[in-house]
Amino acid sequence: MPTLLHHPLDPSSRLARLICAEYGVPLDMQEIKPWLREPGLLEINPAATLPIMMGEHDAPVIGLLAVIHALEEQYTPSIVEGLVPTHAPARAEMWRLLEWVIFKLNDEVTRYVLEEKIVKRDQRGATPEPSVLRVAKANLNEHMLYFNWLFATRQWLAGNTLTLADFALAAHLSTLDYLGDIDWGRAGETRDWYSRIKSRPAFRTLLNDRVVAMPPHTGYADLDF
Repeated sequence: MPTLLHHPLDPSSRLARLICAEYGVPLDMQEIKPWLREPGLLEINPAATLPIMMGEHDAPVIGLLAVIHALEEQYTPSIVEGLVPTHAPARAEMWRLLEWVIFKLNDEVTRYVLEEKIVKRDQRGATPEPSVLRVAKANLNEHMLYFNWLFATRQWLAGNTLTLADFALAAHLSTLDYLGDIDWGRAGETRDWYSRIKSRPAFRTLLNDRVVAMPPHTGYADLDF
């Protein structure tokens, strides 16, 4: 059974967990705070980033893209369609939007919220900077407008089938939702999509996540929100 080094609110770790849950891959979980840059983590990954997947006898698989590749290569079910489309145009759209989420959305929104609300809890005397959070919120509003437009024209993020892009977006939005940074009353079509993906069995483990001394925002675990 592989072991996943993760943090509960790290969206890249959440994406890896969603893929494993969707494909029925059992995991041992080891929680790590990568920003503490502890020696044990740095020995495995000098970049101190997550996720990291470790097998009993295999070399560690380090980083989100490497973990995605390993999971797709080793565990994609043969009896159902996987999360990567088989047709080239659909696959290209999936990769485009996956990149949008894990790079653009992360760089403009998620990483700032996590740094201000989570990382600074372990920094003596540090407090969240309201101006940074305001910018992140403004950026999130712009992203949500785009996602609303996409979901008004298609069933899932990259088209009419569920793909890795959906799980990537769900990983980020669920992190932001845990911290209370999403106004679902103004989320339009994205809210409807999130309600559907939140109801999938693969999502259950994420809804049970809890951070010590920081309970989730009201409605985080509710399927009818």
